[in-house]
Amino acid sequence: MRRIIIAGACALVGSVAFAQQDPQFTQYMFDRLSVNPAVAGSTGNICATMLLRQQWSGFDGAPKTGLINLQGPLARINSGLGLSVYFDKLGQEKSTIARLSYAYHLKVGGQSTLSAGLYAGLSGRALDGNWVAIDPVATDEAIPSAGKSASGFDLGAGIYFKSPQLWLGISSTQLPETELKDVSITNKRHFYVQAGYDWALGGNKKYTLQPSILLKTDAGSTQLDLGALFLYDNMFWLGVGYRTEDAIAPILGYQYQFPKGDSMLRIGYSYDVTTSELKNHSSGSHEVMLSYCFMIVKPVVNEIYHHPRFL
Repeated sequence: MRRIIIAGACALVGSVAFAQQDPQFTQYMFDRLSVNPAVAGSTGNICATMLLRQQWSGFDGAPKTGLINLQGPLARINSGLGLSVYFDKLGQEKSTIARLSYAYHLKVGGQSTLSAGLYAGLSGRALDGNWVAIDPVATDEAIPSAGKSASGFDLGAGIYFKSPQLWLGISSTQLPETELKDVSITNKRHFYVQAGYDWALGGNKKYTLQPSILLKTDAGSTQLDLGALFLYDNMFWLGVGYRTEDAIAPILGYQYQFPKGDSMLRIGYSYDVTTSELKNHSSGSHEVMLSYCFMIVKPVVNEIYHHPRFL
């Protein structure tokens, strides 16, 4: 069915959605790479992470977002590589963004690492043709016709510090603010500050509290995400997230470390209870996280020594 886009509704969604140019996730603590290229390879493992988000369920044209992160270390040159690809649909707008990241890691104080990174990529946006515009939208020359698409260059940078207990990152995405003329969209430069801490309660790592924070701004509007997870026995976590002027969200998950200790599987789920003006039109937001990390372990080579006198 062809949809009718009303200018007032678009303005309401746009004001609440914090531009929706970069992905927005409640479980942001499991996605540090997509907004900060310096994170690439910092864990020392090869990791694949997927996040799927259905925002504002029950609201027609609400955002649907999928993100895939891949990253791994280049130990010989103290570096890491990462790839982030995400797909987002908001009303009639579809976005596809791919970012290839490189980070250089510098050991600090033994167990800590300070990293600097860059990413380069492409940002594509399209308006599908299955809609009808009515006045005053139809007569506004700034609004492109249906079926248009455009893509442009994307660039970002960041720094990242990681210790056994603390992680902290500062970054910026969409630095060129590329103008996509065919769809009348200009990519907005975003700035991020993210941090988290692992606090073993009473010094016992069986009970770990993991508070975290994500501050994001485009210099015009600012949004703050706060989260706290309680990890039990390095297996189960339960927590809550809060996003200013948007939602409060319970979070739960499970992780399994394989017997050899060189790989781990994680799965998480969060449900956003909408607190913004959309709460009367939305039944909340659902989000699923799936992650698998493994370490490449060189096989042990058993060497046999033969003495020339005893062959």
